[in-house]
Amino acid sequence: MRNPLGLSTFTLASPFSDADCPAAFAKVAGLGYDVIEVCVEDPRLLSARALRDAAAEHGLGVGICGAFGPGRDLSAGDPGDRAVGLDYLRRCVELAAAVGSPHVAGPMYAPTGQARLLPPDERARQRERAAESLRAAADHAGEHGVRLALEPLNRFETDLVNTVEQGLELCAATGRDNVGLLLDTFHQNIEEKDIGAAIRSAGDRLFHFQVSENDRGTPGSGHIPWPEVFAALDDLGYTGQIVVESFLPTVAEIARAVSLWRPVAPSMDALAADGLAFLRAALHNH
Repeated sequence: MRNPLGLSTFTLASPFSDADCPAAFAKVAGLGYDVIEVCVEDPRLLSARALRDAAAEHGLGVGICGAFGPGRDLSAGDPGDRAVGLDYLRRCVELAAAVGSPHVAGPMYAPTGQARLLPPDERARQRERAAESLRAAADHAGEHGVRLALEPLNRFETDLVNTVEQGLELCAATGRDNVGLLLDTFHQNIEEKDIGAAIRSAGDRLFHFQVSENDRGTPGSGHIPWPEVFAALDDLGYTGQIVVESFLPTVAEIARAVSLWRPVAPSMDALAADGLAFLRAALHNH
């Protein structure tokens, strides 16, 4: 079975909205992708109806990815702050269910950009708060037939979950089978000593996969060990989505968030087209 290949809306517009749907879905379908991954930066700007209508018109599947900024902290010490983050995640789950996404993906355990050296006991309490919040979110997701895919980020973007091993520990701490991992080659290139072994270690907790290069550019244009990546996915029998999530400074909000100060591809269109061509060729060879 061929993996559905997708493109993230981060390459198209930020924050993504209903108004962006007609052009974005047409472009992604025209390029030849199977899936558009919609990042829900502001839930007020998106409706299930607009996403479903555009998906049906262009024959695309829809994936849902969350955006977890400072105001959406499921590991916060303040219960009220955790509640705000949990409410947002629940809204993402309901949107995912309404548009047929198998998951909500992203670094939902803590806010992106939070990097602090904490004493072990304080870190343990933070991890337990995250697990408690995720447990509640997973129960809500289970009622809607949706899975949660937690994304380990590199050390500059989070201080809580950087590796597959840490991600699996947090999954286990939730005690829920519908909590698994989203793995991203950019973050793995920084944090994992052996990318292939790390992917294999995820086992049946690998729910989703994103690809970009070591510089966050077009897959295939840098030094990510792609044969190892695809061999590991093969070994797991992974049949889920593989989504290109790369960035250019043309989307200013995202560029600031991920510290991208120079173009890493000629254009967004070139990045999207070349990334898909690379994935098709690489997967064909495995």
